[in-house]
Amino acid sequence: MTNGSKSHSRNRRSITLAATAALALAAPLAAGSPALADANFPSPNGNTNTASIVDYADLVAQLEQLENTSRFGLDAFTLAEAGTAVNTSETGRDLYVATVGSGPEAVWLQGRIHGNEPYGTESLLAVLKELGTNGSPEWKLLRESYTFHVIPMYNPDGSELNIRHTVLQDGTAKRIDLNRDWGVGKFEAVESEAYYEYWTMVDPAFAIDVHHQGLKTERGDGDEVTLSLGVSLAPGGPTLPGVQGGAYDVLTRQMQVHVYDELSKYGYINIDRYDVGRGIEIDIKGGVVSAMMLGLNHDGLNPEGHSNPAIFFETSGNTSDGSLGQKARGKSIKQNVLALQELLVGMATGEVQQEDPARWDEIPHAPVTGYQTDTGVIPASF
Repeated sequence: MTNGSKSHSRNRRSITLAATAALALAAPLAAGSPALADANFPSPNGNTNTASIVDYADLVAQLEQLENTSRFGLDAFTLAEAGTAVNTSETGRDLYVATVGSGPEAVWLQGRIHGNEPYGTESLLAVLKELGTNGSPEWKLLRESYTFHVIPMYNPDGSELNIRHTVLQDGTAKRIDLNRDWGVGKFEAVESEAYYEYWTMVDPAFAIDVHHQGLKTERGDGDEVTLSLGVSLAPGGPTLPGVQGGAYDVLTRQMQVHVYDELSKYGYINIDRYDVGRGIEIDIKGGVVSAMMLGLNHDGLNPEGHSNPAIFFETSGNTSDGSLGQKARGKSIKQNVLALQELLVGMATGEVQQEDPARWDEIPHAPVTGYQTDTGVIPASF
């Protein structure tokens, strides 16, 4: 596994090549509003056998296997090999990245920043397999359009403990939510220092973060929600319209509208917009992808103020509350892979950039009552 850090152009390339390959993972149904998912999406209820979930040793082995079997130059490496000043977890585990593709723009994909949210790891390993071995026009387009920087397990210590956080090894045993640790006066955990520096080396064009949420039902009819679409600086909220002249406020909506439309073709996926409850949308500045959009300059490592748009996906169920549901595992991972694939192809072909951002409001959601910020909730009438 060798050093995969590269320098990339930040100028977005106009791509007109249409993706013609059919999705290999599932057959689409007729387009339209999302089909009700409760009839054919296996229940996420019930105890989860965490022994079947990819752990850190599995991750290392699978990355090595993907590198060895790749047809298209997949490179798996540690941050020590990439040359970051800090490059291990709090307990000293190596932090891994995989790169693939030769395109002029970098794309950042990350999963399992919360250790009890495992399917980000498995979904990104599945995407890496396709990028590394699939010769179809669709995956070829992606490799030629972008260079992917994929972090399947951002939080290996928390993953091994099956907890959301990492635990500081400075004698305090303080638990740190790594997705609240990129911010002024933060960076308490070494994982944050390590991956932040790598982000400044990559300067991605955009980023996608794969998460889990608890069990969720649709407002009104009570149907199970299987996937929520989110932006951690709320579109139309107190922060995002003022970033990059409002450009990210538009593009992040377009990205999620595209995912909503494309995944509506699959009969077992039921989608809504992410919120933290009671119509309160998230608008935090300390989250990793929030800091990316804000162009955070920590420790002088981002003096040029690079920033990039970013979104996240939330698959329902997690391990710590016993709601993952082994029967739902395959379809939970598949919906993540489909969401990633549809979004990436849409970005590469320019379809995403043609979406109507106002249709963000058509994605099912509770009436917005407020915004959860780093310092508390502010009303929607701010």
